[in-house]
Amino acid sequence: MIDESRTRNLPGWNHAPIPICLGGDIRALAFCCHPGYSLTHSSICKRKVALKKIGLSEEEYVKIKDAFSKQHNWDDPRVCFKSLSYCCMRRNGCPNTRDFVLYELYGSESTPWEVIQREYFSRKRLLCIELLKNAKNKEYVKPFLEFELNNKTSP
Repeated sequence: MIDESRTRNLPGWNHAPIPICLGGDIRALAFCCHPGYSLTHSSICKRKVALKKIGLSEEEYVKIKDAFSKQHNWDDPRVCFKSLSYCCMRRNGCPNTRDFVLYELYGSESTPWEVIQREYFSRKRLLCIELLKNAKNKEYVKPFLEFELNNKTSP
């Protein structure tokens, strides 16, 4: 079940999982990177283990994230892996260009950062739900999916 000590209340996503590499649950696959690239934190990456637990191949994972990205206009060559679908959870500024792209999509210089974050994180939650719905290990993902489908409030 959900270990709430390993969650964060984000704008647009109550009880969002912390990253998998820091001990978060499988819902955090929504924040994981694209497979096949060398990562700075590859020694602590648990994406492959999480995908195996839920019954998704890396190819299926990429297909779901890429389709979500196209559906939500998240493809952009300026962000890591060329899609916001692969961007991380960082709330206090991305060292690359994610935040600039989010401002272009969801606001302007006068839009409060929290409003833009709410849009980003609420869509990441939708991506999480999409990944869980497509998982083949239905019994394993069931409590996580039910939690998200019943967790309609956001901070």
